[in-house]
Amino acid sequence: MKTIINCQDKYEAQKLSSLIYIKDGNETFITEILNIVENELVISLKDKSAHSIILESTKQVETFADFIQSVIEKQHKIISTVTINEKVEIVKG
Repeated sequence: MKTIINCQDKYEAQKLSSLIYIKDGNETFITEILNIVENELVISLKDKSAHSIILESTKQVETFADFIQSVIEKQHKIISTVTINEKVEIVKG
């Protein structure tokens, strides 16, 4: 399954891509969604750090949260992320 998430800008897209999936170790790094405030998403990582990511809209936040929930619950793993300008394509399996 895959989804495309629209971030506020290219920087936020690169940040989202790098924070949720580590390509070298083929490892999913996100462990929890801590908070959602309008179009801002606060996520927790395996190292217990928290990071804010600003998406394009509240609809994009809902799409990401729905998509990533099965990854957080360890039912799926992220297979790849690709950043294209302000968009992040996320594939899980």
